[in-house]
Amino acid sequence: SAVALLVLVAALALGLALALLPRAPVNRLCTAPNNKTGFLCDDRVTCVPASWVCDRVSNCRNGEDEQEQLCGDLPHSLPGHLVFYCSNPRSWVYADQRCNGMNDCGDCSDETGSLAACPPCGQEWWSCSPVHYEFCSCIPRRLCRDGIQHCLGWSDEFLC
Repeated sequence: SAVALLVLVAALALGLALALLPRAPVNRLCTAPNNKTGFLCDDRVTCVPASWVCDRVSNCRNGEDEQEQLCGDLPHSLPGHLVFYCSNPRSWVYADQRCNGMNDCGDCSDETGSLAACPPCGQEWWSCSPVHYEFCSCIPRRLCRDGIQHCLGWSDEFLC
C-alpha cells in the first residue's frame, strides 16, 4: 500500500510538472480553399481564409478565429502570416487580399509593389493601365468589350 501511494504521488507530480511546462505555440498556417494563406482551426482540418479571421463570424467550430487574444489589437495581435503591410506603414490588408487583382491597399502596393511579388495577370485578367481606382495593372476579362472604358488606351474594348 505504501508503494501504491508512492506511485500515485509520483504520477501526480509528473502530471503537474507536465502541465506547468510551456506549450509550443500552435502553427496556424495553412492553405485555404482559394489557394491563399489561411488560418488553421483547432480541429487541425478546417482552414479559414485569412480575411475571414476576426470578421465577427465564427468559422471555426470552437470560434478560435474570433477570440479576443487573436482579434484584440488588429493587426498586431494576428499571426504574421495573416497580414500584408501596404507601402503606407499604417495600412494593412489580410494576406489573402494580396495579388487578388483588387486595389485593397489604396495605392496598389498589394498588387504591384515589390513586397507583394505578384505574378503577371492570370487568364481571367487583361493587362492594362486601368482608369478605375479599384484595379491596379489588370482588369477582369468580364469587363472587356462591354462598351465602357476600363483601360487608359481603350484596349479593353478593342484588343481584349
